[in-house]
This record gives sequence, C-alpha cells and structure tokens, in this order.
Amino acid sequence: MTTVATIRRDGPVRWRAMLFGLAAGLATLPALAEVTPPAAGTAEAPATPAPAATPAHAELTGLLRLDELFAIMQKEGEAYGDELQDELFAGQGGPRWHQEVRDIYAADRLLPLFLATFDAALADADIAPMRDFFAAPFGRRAVDLELAARRALLDEGVEEAATLRLEDMMAAEAPRLAQIERFAAAADLIEANVLGGLNANLAFYRGMVEGGAIPGDPTDEDLLADVWSQEDSIRAETERWLYSYLLLAYDPLTDDEIDGYIAFSESGPGRQLNAALFAAFDRVFEQVSYDLGKAAAAMLAGQEI
Repeated sequence: MTTVATIRRDGPVRWRAMLFGLAAGLATLPALAEVTPPAAGTAEAPATPAPAATPAHAELTGLLRLDELFAIMQKEGEAYGDELQDELFAGQGGPRWHQEVRDIYAADRLLPLFLATFDAALADADIAPMRDFFAAPFGRRAVDLELAARRALLDEGVEEAATLRLEDMMAAEAPRLAQIERFAAAADLIEANVLGGLNANLAFYRGMVEGGAIPGDPTDEDLLADVWSQEDSIRAETERWLYSYLLLAYDPLTDDEIDGYIAFSESGPGRQLNAALFAAFDRVFEQVSYDLGKAAAAMLAGQEI
C-alpha cells in the first residue's frame, strides 16, 4: 500500500497549463479545505455537455487555440503517467494503466469541461478587448510562440537546456530574466500555480483515499497537513519551470513587446481573462488529479479499473 508520505513531494500530477501570457495553470481556491472531490466516474466525459458558447466566446477560444493546447497537454499527461507508473507500480502498470491515463487526459474529455467553466466566468465580461488583443498580429504571434515552446518542452533534452539557460541567466542577473519575472508577477502566476498545485495534490490524495490505497483512514486534516508540507518544493518547481518556459517562449520578442504584454496583463480585460483561465484550468486539473488518484488506487489494489 502507498501512504501519503511516499508520494512524490513535488506534486503527484502535472498541473501546469498554458500561459497565453496571462495564466500558467490553476486558479487559487478560497482555502484548500474547500476543495471537494469530483463525482465518481473517473475516466468518462463530463456528464453534462458544455453549454453552447456565444460567438464572441467561440472566437476568443479559437484565437487562443485551445484545441492545440489540450492536444499538447494530453501528451504531457501520458508522459507523466509513465513517471507515476515507475514511482507507484515499479513500472508494472502495463497496457491497462496506459489506457487509463490516456482516457483521463483525453483532450475531447477535458476541453468541454474547461470551456464550460471558462465561458461561465466570462459571461458578463466585455470580450471585445480580449478578442482584439489576440486577433492582432502580436497577439497571434504570442500564442504561436507559447504553443511552440510548450511542444518543444515535451522533449526532455529541450527542458534540460531551458533549465540550464535559466540558471545561467540567474547567475548573470540578466535583464531579460528580470523582465520575465515582472511579467509573471503582473498576473500572479507563481502564487496561482503553487496554490493550484496544492489543490491538485489534495484532489489526488482524496482519489487515493476513496480507492482504499492510503491506509489508516486519514482525515481531511491529515491530508491538508501533508499537502501544505509540499509548498516549498512545489514553489521551487513552479519557478524553475515557469521561468524556463517563459524565457524559451518569448525569446524572439523585444523588450518593448514584452512590456506591452505586461500592460495587457495588468489591464482590466487582461485580469478578467486571467481569472477565467485560472478558474477553468483549476476545474480541469482537480478532475484529472482526482481521477488519477482513483485509478492509481485501483491499480495498487489489483482491481479492475
């Protein structure tokens, strides 16, 4: 059996999500204790289809190229499934585990879940400034660079090189790194990802508990204590990956272009879009985390998934 303490301390699930210059992952919740496990039925599509998006929302999500993003996230999830298999099952998950992970991360399952929350969060917002920003040549280029960098980081060699570059720039106190840090601060990306990672881990543990894989009937207080003990490691991993990613994605941009992106992030429409992205990714990755926890518990128990 697996205990909470034996699960990796830097987070049992991949909870990073696309930036779009505004959002790096998950929304913060009012408090970790308020997270509730999603409904049972781990690897199935949402029971209720997403409501039809308004034309303005559909145009915005098209400009953000969410279908491409979720296809990349599916590949990231499948790669992470291999890591989780090695850690929890000594590499013995087999075809059953791989299929379960593919089902959990399936883009056609997660994108409708995302869009339902995203559209609801922007129901009363003025979409026009957001749409205009990403329809303009710079906005289109920024999304293209973000997606390209995300694809590139699927290669472990590219990720290692990006990390080494970050370390070199930190040692040299490079001005571009300082600008990237301002960019991240403008949208509160570090804190949002840290809290999102903690919430994702809590959902994972709850899935494990429901599946009977954590002995001793731990209480929510026990789980919360363990999750909070991971904050420092999650923060360090968040900062490393986020800054490496941003430096890679925005390397072709000028300082003035990045400053313009920061200004949009700090604007009213930018903040509204950022909040909607956080809320939608939060919903998706809580579901993914819980589902992975239940699937891992079933594997550990030798049950049919």
